[in-house]
Amino acid sequence: MSSMKNQTAHRAVASAASKRRFLIRMVTVLIGGMVLDGYVLGIIGPVSGTMAQDLHLTALWQGLIAAAALVGILIGSPIGGWASDKWGRKPIFMFDIGIFAIASGMQFFVDSPVLLVVVRLLMGIAIGTEYAVGWPLMAEFSPSRLRGRLMAAMGIAWYGGFMIAFLTGHLLSTYTHLSWNFILGTSTFIAVAIFLGRLGMPESPRWLWSVGRKDEARALAAKYMPEDALEDLHHEDVRKGSFGMLFSKEYWRSTLFISGFWFCAVTPYFAIATFADSVLDQYGLSGGLAGGVGLSAVALAGVVVTFLLIEKIGRRALTVPPQWLCAIVLAIIGLWAGAPAIIVLILFLVFSFFNAGYNTLTNVYPGEVLPTEIRGIGTGFAAAVSRVGAGIGTFLLPISMQNLGPGPTMLIAAGVAFAGAALSQWLAPETKGKTLTEAAAGYAH
Repeated sequence: MSSMKNQTAHRAVASAASKRRFLIRMVTVLIGGMVLDGYVLGIIGPVSGTMAQDLHLTALWQGLIAAAALVGILIGSPIGGWASDKWGRKPIFMFDIGIFAIASGMQFFVDSPVLLVVVRLLMGIAIGTEYAVGWPLMAEFSPSRLRGRLMAAMGIAWYGGFMIAFLTGHLLSTYTHLSWNFILGTSTFIAVAIFLGRLGMPESPRWLWSVGRKDEARALAAKYMPEDALEDLHHEDVRKGSFGMLFSKEYWRSTLFISGFWFCAVTPYFAIATFADSVLDQYGLSGGLAGGVGLSAVALAGVVVTFLLIEKIGRRALTVPPQWLCAIVLAIIGLWAGAPAIIVLILFLVFSFFNAGYNTLTNVYPGEVLPTEIRGIGTGFAAAVSRVGAGIGTFLLPISMQNLGPGPTMLIAAGVAFAGAALSQWLAPETKGKTLTEAAAGYAH
């Protein structure tokens, strides 16, 4: 009898250990996807000068190339979200990273602005698909007590990838004779490694349950999911999701919040971070390694702080106050035309830190406030809306800096930040400690 009890206990411990190993693997390949996304969007900045000279780019072409990936995200995120809700997370999870590796490798051979725009657009489609399937997967496999931190960790990965790209691009372009094509194409090595790491990953039990495949869902849940998520699985509804559900009486506020919040959070960030060198130069500050990498490093620190606090003080406290602060900071930069350079730099660093902090919540909220049957399409829709803002900001910033000047440009960015703060003050919910079913069922502050 004692021997049987010991064997049972051993199997239970082994099962828990197996689930922990799987969670680590899942987190690793999802975080890898975010590193890659940040890397692709960040690597374009350091080589923009060399690329512009080599291809004889006008300001218009520079804006188009920088914004191409963001436009691709606009296309790929809703399509990828719809596909992941219809056919499952697993096939889309593998398809997008495969497209990523192919498109990334094509950057080694581009020799015209038109082809570069096309390739970056294709990579953006892959990134958008990754957003729409990666974050729902993380939410669906995570235990409630760690869900916020694990999803915030994806934000750390994104900003880390962006900073690594800026640093890599700067060092390679400054200290080597490698072409800008090769520097852009370095993302291929990351993409191939992640593709190999994702081979053999399982389907989401929550998605299987939502489409009525309950036996498969139970089997996979027992093998891979933590206990609280396993229990919550049985509270899932079996119903077919649709795009129209996002605007239903039950979910329109969730849709409005995650889309508007995301839009207002990323629009000023992408514009300023992508062209950090030229923006800082307008204020008499040195760019390059000290400028773009410095802003990215401070942003990464903001994400890390959010990661550490999200399960302690909750989502809403990390969402609303920082947005008001960032709006005020941008307004000061825009209005104080004669500010000393050191003050302007400090203000930009403050903006980067707190903006990155609440940008982390754009990773967390979509997976929590929407039910499984529309979690993919809802995340994809919100990502698409956000990339409209990011694309507009990235495309228009060099044109605005040239024609309107830095002051009015920063005031426009401040207006976007104020709008986001007001929306979050009204609608940002608190989901800390709730299961996915509870978070999606209620929408209370």
